[in-house]
Amino acid sequence: MDLQLKDKKILITGATRGIGFGVARRFAEAGAQLWIHGSNKKSCEVARIKLLNEYPSAAIVESPCDFLDNEALFVWINALPEMDVLVNNLGIYRSEPFFDMSDEGWFQQHQVNVMGGVRLCRHFMPKMLKKGWGRILFVSSECSQLVPEDLIAYSMTKAALETLTKGLAKLTRNTAVTVNCIQPGSTLTEGAENFLQNQSEAAGKTVEEIAEEFFTAQRPASTLQRFATVDEVASTLVYFCSPLAAATNGSCIAVDGGSTLGT
Repeated sequence: MDLQLKDKKILITGATRGIGFGVARRFAEAGAQLWIHGSNKKSCEVARIKLLNEYPSAAIVESPCDFLDNEALFVWINALPEMDVLVNNLGIYRSEPFFDMSDEGWFQQHQVNVMGGVRLCRHFMPKMLKKGWGRILFVSSECSQLVPEDLIAYSMTKAALETLTKGLAKLTRNTAVTVNCIQPGSTLTEGAENFLQNQSEAAGKTVEEIAEEFFTAQRPASTLQRFATVDEVASTLVYFCSPLAAATNGSCIAVDGGSTLGT
């Protein structure tokens, strides 16, 4: 399928690993021009090399910035060129009981997960509206619906992105700009693989047994009953960033294997 993304200028935050890197791979395959963001220069360099090894002719710009540094963030945003597609993927989390988390823990997650996207949209969206075309995609999480007890702050930031998506979509009337959100479920990123391996070693069980127990106990509503692959999530996201998805706007698309059914 031709996604009609060739030469589109695309910024992906949090693009050096996990879902963000998977998204960068799919955009590179489609012939887009990529700006890959990571929190530091080294992570961007490594990601760019990996992408070029797979797609030697890809146009890729390294674009590091620490979103916890407000001054650096504004300088970084203002130095970026106009974009056709903005993928707000960057997110941080702290697994901590509600009563133990400090204000700083709440503020940091809100600053990165919510305000990072707000600031980028405030910069790029007016230009998209003036041009009459653009795509903005937020990456939420099944946690916005399931709200694990140790991830209340993180879950709240993801729910905020879904509200932001609907609000911004209302500003696109009579244009070909769309604002959508995807809601990934449990995905087999490097982090998830490490988690499963650590649990496996600690419990003396196989990785497969640990994964099965996780879904039985933590994701009983899942009809998939397995981790989604990064590519399954990335391919869905990239489609909704393409011209082919023009009729979808203000939507939160669940890519969670049914884990939030009934919530």
